[in-house]
Amino acid sequence: MSKVCAVTGKKALYGNRRSHSLRATRRKWNVNLQKATILVDGKPKRVKISARALKTLRAQQAAK
Repeated sequence: MSKVCAVTGKKALYGNRRSHSLRATRRKWNVNLQKATILVDGKPKRVKISARALKTLRAQQAAK
């Protein structure tokens, strides 16, 4: 499994790390992936989803 959210498709972001003198070196922000069991086509499936997607799915389930 790759480091991509199965629900939202979020991937890592790239940017610069800045020192005090503002020299730039490349860095990477990874997605906060969590393993969760969700229903896919009516069957439970264990997938990696972002924490934001997990929070959204749980809120939707609570509203029902």
